[in-house]
Amino acid sequence: MFDLKITGGRIVDGSGAAPFEGDVVISGGRIVAVRRGPVEGEAAETIDARGLTVTPGFVDVHTHYDGQVTWDPLLEPSSAHGVTTVVMGNCGVGFAPVVAGSQKWLIELMEGVEDIPGTALSEGITWDWQSFPEYLDALDDRRLAVDVGAQVAHGPVRAFVMGEPGAANEPAGPEAIRRMAEVVREAVEAGALGFSTSRTIVHRAIDGRPVPGTFAAEDELFALGGAMAAGGRAVFELAPAGAAGEDLVAPRTEIDWMCRLAERIQMPVSFALEQVDSAPDLWREMMDRSIEATERGAPVYPQVAARPFGMLLGFPGRHAFAARPTYRQLVAGCSWEELVEALAEPEIKARILAEDDLPVAGSFLLSHDAPMSMPLDRVYPLGHPVDYEPTPDRTVAALAQAAGIDPYEQLYDLMLEHGGGQLLMVPFFNYSFGNHDAIREMLLHPAGVSGLGDGGAHCFLICDASVPTFMLTHWARDRRRGPGLPLEYVVRKQTYDTAQLYGLGDRGRLAEGWKADVNVIDFDRLSLGMPYMAHDLPAGGARLLQGADGYVATIVSGQVTRRHGKDTGARPGRLVRGAR
Repeated sequence: MFDLKITGGRIVDGSGAAPFEGDVVISGGRIVAVRRGPVEGEAAETIDARGLTVTPGFVDVHTHYDGQVTWDPLLEPSSAHGVTTVVMGNCGVGFAPVVAGSQKWLIELMEGVEDIPGTALSEGITWDWQSFPEYLDALDDRRLAVDVGAQVAHGPVRAFVMGEPGAANEPAGPEAIRRMAEVVREAVEAGALGFSTSRTIVHRAIDGRPVPGTFAAEDELFALGGAMAAGGRAVFELAPAGAAGEDLVAPRTEIDWMCRLAERIQMPVSFALEQVDSAPDLWREMMDRSIEATERGAPVYPQVAARPFGMLLGFPGRHAFAARPTYRQLVAGCSWEELVEALAEPEIKARILAEDDLPVAGSFLLSHDAPMSMPLDRVYPLGHPVDYEPTPDRTVAALAQAAGIDPYEQLYDLMLEHGGGQLLMVPFFNYSFGNHDAIREMLLHPAGVSGLGDGGAHCFLICDASVPTFMLTHWARDRRRGPGLPLEYVVRKQTYDTAQLYGLGDRGRLAEGWKADVNVIDFDRLSLGMPYMAHDLPAGGARLLQGADGYVATIVSGQVTRRHGKDTGARPGRLVRGAR
């Protein structure tokens, strides 16, 4: 008898081939049959998938669950969006290795770079490790809803070896580089899936200092890349200098050394790539350079986002009125319901709109109290249903002009919609021309890898862990302002392709002998909910979440972990160690 049969579904197997109707049969955590038409034999459980779509589980290679994994077995929001494997430790930040007494510094580094509440990390993380292999051993003891892979990050490695000089980005001498290389090789030999670093000055600790490694010289980068390669099959992942448009010369220099490094170590180098307004066609040059490198045997893979990347603003999170005196007084003494009721009063609204901001230390990216400053002709209400490709007439400025009111009054009124929960999209990247055409080109590029969802991070800014669902709803079904993408292509892009990048050769396909990670989806009904603020992290920490409807079942290693979007309590997820 089989463990599980999924019968009569439209099978999109992850290979990129056209869908077909048939059965998927599972036993012992593996797929034992994928056939057109019915498979004979009884099963302990049968899922009737007639009218439904069956895909491999999604593999999200860009998350930041490094702390959350120690207290949260669900790893939401990713697990609510069909994700069955996550890779964390990206962008040069993480929690291992760690020297006793430096835990607070690592938390503040993660809080500053990835906008994860420090209070939640302080209360939630268990800290029963010192070295990176010990961190992996601690994860080995966890029983999770999804599989987890970890990368060793440059920031903790630098601080572990060099102390304060390393944390302060001082140059590394030969002995420090040698010792860092030992740490990286040891981590990969123990099962780290890769090494990550960040070189964009936008990534800063909560004290404003750039991430350790931001200014690392080539001798350090190449030594650590070589050590990673010596340890086993792994990926060198980075946020390169100029990735946020802060420097238009750096990207060309960065792609040069990345290509040379990939050619030398013969391991994938994967870098964050987005369209920046200051040079809206630069991304195409970077993509072309990566293709040229890959064709000559230097594997360089851009990680691209499936929708505009920026932030969401609104009264539940960060917004333009956060430093107005009246708002400060209200938020300090009211419940959420009382706050929304007060904000809707005409007298209070007029007072807030007329006030100047109080002095605030730090930018809105690092301080929840700082006001968000952004031209309102680049701010769009998400609406209901949510729309991530709005037209120019949907900007706050355009709506205000049409209504004949001040743009900030229009912004205030929009933020009060949906019980004060309306959120507005501020696209920093990937929306230079007000549409998704550049994003589609990036997704179609053979060197592009779907990533940058940042699951577990940017808790007050975004909820792009929902991108796997968005890929299906927007790109494979709903796009109206231009061509979409074939369903079989979209599925492969976030299953087989992402798994292969990290050498996870047992998942990402529905085929005999492969790991039984599967989604059963009501594709016609699949939808994204409105993002909302939840206070469910340790110490009452807040984060933006975005739900989905239409996932009938998510299966990890043959066990159903979610039914109709609800957790079943099954915990088949385990640590995934890389190939040595």
